Order: sequence, then C-alpha cells, then structure tokens
Amino acid sequence: MLGLIKTYLNVEVHNFKKLNGYDNANYLIDTKEGKLIFKTYPYSEKTFDLLQAETDILHSLQHQFKSRIPNPVPFEDGLYVKLMEWDGQKLIGRLLTFLEGEFFGNLNPEAAEYQGLGRFLAELDLELGKKSSYILESRKWEWDLQYLELIQKYLDDIPSAKERNTVKYFLQQYEEVVRPLLPHLRKSIIYNDANEWNLLLNQDNQVALIDFGDLAFSPLINELAVAMTYAAYDKEAYLPPCIALLQGYHEVLPLEDKELGLLYYLIAARLCISVCNAAHARKTDPENSYASISENKAWKMLYAWLKFNPKLVENSFREAVGFPTKPITTLEESLHDRQKYLSKILSVSYSQPIHMERAAFQYMYDAYGHTFLDAYNNIPHVGHSHPKVVEAGQRQMGKLNTNTRYLYDLLPQYAEKLLAKFPTSLNRVFFVNSGSAASDLAIRMAKWHTKREGIAVVEHGYHGNTQISIDISDYKFSNPKGQGQKDYILKVPIPDTYRGKHAGSEIPGKEYAKEAQALMDHFHWPLAAFIAEPIVGCGGQVPLAEGYLHELYPAVRAQGGLCISDEVQTGFGRVGEHFWGFEQHGVVPDMVILGKPMGNGHPMGAVVCTQEVAESFEKGVEFFSSFGGNPVSCAIGLAVLDVMEEEGLQENAKLVGNYYKSLFEQLKQQYASLGDVRGSGLFLGVDLVKPGTKEEDEQLAKWIKNQLRERFILISTDGPKDSVLKTKPPLMFTRENALQVVEEMESILKNNRS
Repeated sequence: MLGLIKTYLNVEVHNFKKLNGYDNANYLIDTKEGKLIFKTYPYSEKTFDLLQAETDILHSLQHQFKSRIPNPVPFEDGLYVKLMEWDGQKLIGRLLTFLEGEFFGNLNPEAAEYQGLGRFLAELDLELGKKSSYILESRKWEWDLQYLELIQKYLDDIPSAKERNTVKYFLQQYEEVVRPLLPHLRKSIIYNDANEWNLLLNQDNQVALIDFGDLAFSPLINELAVAMTYAAYDKEAYLPPCIALLQGYHEVLPLEDKELGLLYYLIAARLCISVCNAAHARKTDPENSYASISENKAWKMLYAWLKFNPKLVENSFREAVGFPTKPITTLEESLHDRQKYLSKILSVSYSQPIHMERAAFQYMYDAYGHTFLDAYNNIPHVGHSHPKVVEAGQRQMGKLNTNTRYLYDLLPQYAEKLLAKFPTSLNRVFFVNSGSAASDLAIRMAKWHTKREGIAVVEHGYHGNTQISIDISDYKFSNPKGQGQKDYILKVPIPDTYRGKHAGSEIPGKEYAKEAQALMDHFHWPLAAFIAEPIVGCGGQVPLAEGYLHELYPAVRAQGGLCISDEVQTGFGRVGEHFWGFEQHGVVPDMVILGKPMGNGHPMGAVVCTQEVAESFEKGVEFFSSFGGNPVSCAIGLAVLDVMEEEGLQENAKLVGNYYKSLFEQLKQQYASLGDVRGSGLFLGVDLVKPGTKEEDEQLAKWIKNQLRERFILISTDGPKDSVLKTKPPLMFTRENALQVVEEMESILKNNRS
C-alpha cells in the first residue's frame, strides 16, 4: 500500500499505518506538512458520486465548523475524489485533514459532554438542513433508519433463533408505530453516525466529528436516535446519557411532539441495524473484527431495552425537554368503564388491578410506564407478541381464512406436525377453539364410543367453562357457589404426596390408584372415561403421585372406559423433560385435550385420540367447528411449534425450571412458611403453610402475590384455599428472571418475619 501512496501522493511520507474501517481501507499518513487521512474504496460509479457529494457537503460546512470536521485535501491534480488503479483493481481515493483529539470511546463522558454533543449535532443539522443533494436524497441503504426493512436480508446471518426473533419483534414494532408517521416527519441531510469512535473532544474541549460517510437524507429525529444509541449502549444506565443528549439538542433545535414518541422504537431499530450488519460482516468477512466491535454491547442493550416500557421512555424524554406527558385514564376510570358494560363476575387480578397496554416475550407493559416480569401467564407459551407467531397470523389472515369444509394445505400440514409429537397410537385430531371446547368434545366422544355415561374425575380438577366441562370440574362444581356434583360423576381423591391421605405411605401412587379403583368398582354408572391433568393446576400445582396413572389406566380400561389426559396447561414442553405431561408417568392415554399454549394466545384447542375412537365417532352426527382448524389458526399453531424447535424452548423449560425450583427449595430451607415446592419445568407451585404445620396460609400467599405485584413481578395463587403460589411463565424465561423472582420473594419474607 505504501507504493500506492507514493504513486498518487506527491508528498514525503514519514510514516503510515492502517486504521480501522468498515467497508473501506483507511490510512494515517505522517508527512512533512502534517498528518493526513488517506481513504480508499472499491470502485463503483455509485460510490464515486456519493464521495463527491460528501466532499461538497464538507466544503460547505467549513466556514462554521472548521477544525471540528475533516477538510477535504486535493491531490496534486486538484481532484478531491480520484480514480486510481493498483494491483489490477480500480479504487477511489481521497484525502482529509487529520483531527487531533480524544475519542469518546476512550473517555467516560458525563452529562455535560453529552449535552454539548447534543448542541453540536443540532447546530450541524441546522446547517445541513440548508443543503441539498439529489445524490444523498436518492440514497437508500441499510444504515438509514427510514429503510429498516433492508436489514431483513441479513436476519438469517444471525445464528441464534432467539436473537433473530428479538430483532424481528422490534422490526414489527417499527412497522406498527414508526412507519405510518414517516411521511409526516421533518427530513433533511443528517450526519447519521455519531458513534463513540467518530466523536472527539479536541484540545479546546469542543466536540469534533470524523467520517461523514454515512450522510443520509432522512427524518431529522433519526440523527438524535443514532447518537442516543451509541451514547447509551456501553453504559449500565441507558437513559441518563440519552436524556442529556436530548436536552442539548432540543435547546438548539426544538423537537416536535410526534418525534419524541418515536425515539424508543428508533433506538431499538438502530441496535437491530448494528447487530444485523455485524452478523453479515462476520459471515462475509470474518477477519474484519472492526465490523463487529460494538456487537456485544448492542445485543446487551437490545435485550435490556425489552425491559423498558416504551411509555416510560417516552415520558422520560418528554419531561426532560419540558413537554407534558400524555393524559392517561386512571385506574378508577378504567374499572368504571369496564363495569359499566361487563359483569363483576369477571374478576381482575391483584388487590390493585393492572391496566396493561403492551407485552413482549416475558415482559408486560402497563399504561403508566411500568414493566412487569411475567412469571405467571402460560398462555403466551413462546412469549408475548412473538414475532414469528404474529407474522404467521397476519400473513395468513390476509390470504385465506375459512372453515374445514374447504380443502387447504395448512390443515393437514399442521395436523401432521402436531401428531408427530405424540405416540403413534394417538393419530387423529379434532380442532376446536379452546381447551374448554376440547374437554366438552372429548367427553362427548368418550360417551359415544363406550355407550356409557359415567365419568371419573380427580378432586380439585378443572377442565373448562362449558357446561360439560364444569360438570367434570370438581374445582367448579364443589365450590360453595357451584352447582354440585352430578350423579354420573365420580370424584376420586387427588393423589397428593404432600398433604393427601396416602402422603406418608411408601408408594403413595399405588395406594391412591387402589382407592380410585375401588371407588370405580362400586360406582353405580358404567364408566365411560377417567380424566385427569398430569399436574393438577387448580388443586395447587399438584403432580399426580408417581405410579398413579400407571396403575389406574389399566383399571379404567378393564372397565371399558377411556383414559383422557388434560394437557391444556402441562403440554407443549412446559414440564421440561417431556413434551406432554402424561409422558412423565410412562402411560399413553386414549385421548388428549389441548388448549392454551397451542396458539400462544390465539384461541385454539384440540382433541387428539386413537383411530379407533375417531372411527366410532364418525358413525354419529357430523362434527363441525366453525373456526376450529381454520387456516389462520393452523398457521399460528405451526409457528408455535417452529419457535419451540428453533429456540429450544422445551430444553430451556427443563434447565431454567430446574434452576428455578432449586432456588425455591433453598428458600424453603430458610423459611418454615414454605411447606412444599413442587412441579416440573416451568410449571411450579410453592405451598405456603403456617410454620410447624401443613395448614394452608392463604393470607400469606395473597400478601406475597400482591407484594410481588408491587415489585412488578406477576405470579398468582391457586389451590383449594388459594394458598399456593403458582408460577408458569412464558418458556423463554431466563435464569436471571428466575433469580429475580426468588430474590424479591425472599426480601418479602424477610420483611414479614421482621
């Protein structure tokens, strides 16, 4: 390269060294006249025109920002942008003055420096706003926030499915929130790359800028968003440097109301651009470490950004520049509006209800700027607003949504993929819209198949809200306000190894099974089916005792009944070690009920059964569900299964669940009020008792639940006396999340003890 320099630069070179560069080669040249920056680029007509436009802009800014921005230096022939040939390649060369100073990346700037940077960028943008360049106005590339969609071509270069889907989530948020406002935003030429390695503090303690290669004609607010991103992403506290920058910028160039509301999403977008380009650069040029220099910081901030409620960020920015926060409906007003039209029988969670607005993965955002860690909601199985699931539903809804009386490929495709998760004997599926509807249908099918009426159910079991599913749900019919037990229902004791009748026996599962069999033997209705959840949720997250189903299923079948496993809560990998809860017990049911997690919040349910059961049902009245198995539901169901595989969520449920449970067990050793820790995977229960007894402490459970809510953690309570803390979070829950829950719970228990 020294030969190239000597060929095209008619100067005496004392020394030179190569500098970092993203997609071009840069050199610091020490000459008799001083230091120069020599930059070379692979030749293209487009690049040549862009460099000429950049040079023109730099010339036009010298009168105001001399010594704070580079000054183009001509070659001996007077050209500022020069076509060169070297080693058989065409190159473009240019010379710039060298700016002395200390990079922001080597400093620890304080608020005053960031305010100064904000003022400088605003002054620069005021001048750039007076410039025009058809070349820059026609530039469309992936480092310009207004063209965020261009980075989608790099998504597959990110090896981690979880990371890809995090980027996709923010891309969807951009499309929803930012894209509609783009035509209404102020636009001008902007610098567009105020990162810590382009920013200097010179000897006069002034901010200076190098590298104007990212100039863009873009919404003005993007300038601030880019600068905020790089000011924050290597800090522990992200908002303070952003706020300081914002205040300095707004002081010189006042922002508009609508621009402030976009900054949360634009900052996330810039982080997405950074990680996607880094992933692409690593794939195409693995030797170029400079291209990935900020990647880890960007990923760290991107995940941390999920923890920020967008409204909190917007309100922080609004307050920083003296804008009023947007009016919010009070909690009392929200409750009043709800109760004006809806029955009070629809309960709300927590002593102080929560007015939710948005959610992402394991976080939920309320209307007042708070972020809640969701350790409770098992319906968003693969995460709230998961982008792959959202995209699948949106795409299919715009293409076709009809019923199963028409032929469409998605129905057999989803059925095949779903049934592949089951033992081979369970090879037929009937789609409905909820777990309740599935319970209803399963009982109907069992009665038709066996020509019997008797149904054996487990104490405290819950199977849905239709009339039939209430009939078979002890949790509902035995409630003091319930309808009572129907005469064709047989209730068998819950096989509870902590508090139940046979809890102290050597093999409690067998003892409970014998007791249930004896009850069935003397039941006055011929038995059509036995239905049970592998872990009885409303009973207090109680796992069926080991060996119970293994003993009881043959007894049920010997009487001519069918065995039904309700997997509405335990299915789809939640229990960790197995995909279905019944697999924990080494049994294969005749029918399986599915619901909640199937559609990640989209209403879906299903009955999976043997071919024999399905064929007998075919001899009766036609079964039809208007919406069960519709194309949109099938697309969403497929997306859920895909996400589980891509992100390894069953394995995550196992690993994080084991860790989570171990933390609760450690806590149990310290506090006698924790009577039992049970469950598996990410389906856990903590049974709270009065110390020294097994007497349920529902008041403590209620208090802890509400105290956690005040600390922005969502869990709930269940069990016959509502004394069991239940936690069944979205499956991407992390060890960090688990530790946060248990540490906060320990803090609450300490306060209670004191």
